[in-house]
Amino acid sequence: MRAEARPRDREATRQRLLDAARALFAEHGYERVTVRMIASAADANIALVGRYFGSKAGLFGEVLRGEPTIRVILEGEREGLPRRLAEFAARRMHADPKSRILRALAHSADDPEIQELVRERLRTAFIAPLAEFLGDDPDAMAKARAASALLTGISNVRRALGPEPPTPGDVDRLTAMFTVCLDISGHGP
Repeated sequence: MRAEARPRDREATRQRLLDAARALFAEHGYERVTVRMIASAADANIALVGRYFGSKAGLFGEVLRGEPTIRVILEGEREGLPRRLAEFAARRMHADPKSRILRALAHSADDPEIQELVRERLRTAFIAPLAEFLGDDPDAMAKARAASALLTGISNVRRALGPEPPTPGDVDRLTAMFTVCLDISGHGP
């Protein structure tokens, strides 16, 4: 007996591929997941990954676009931004990102196949929204890159040394550092 064929539905198939990829990348990391694994988990033809996303890297990029950005940190008054960023950074010192995909990204960041995706993710999820928040400041992009470097450095140290519970002093020092990076008060270097 033949199983009943699923009707063709491009968007449903595309979504199944995205859902399967998200789950597999989160569980195994980018490097260990194959296109064949994704297609099998989505009950889809392997060629559809290429048709809808171009490649495994393209599919990973599409999965990343659905992940959280720092926009929630940008909600609030401008003067409080350094403290909000410091609290976010302190949480990153203590624990991996809540998103399993962002954890997978952190562990796969050096993979040459997705290095441009990592750079683009940094630009679109952190640098550009922060620069936009800073408004018409002519140095907004440079300030956003400096804050990004600080946050990225914290993430790298956490990966290298393991989690450290932040202290109130850590949050105060990070607030001071983000204040200097962003020059929110107008009293920067």
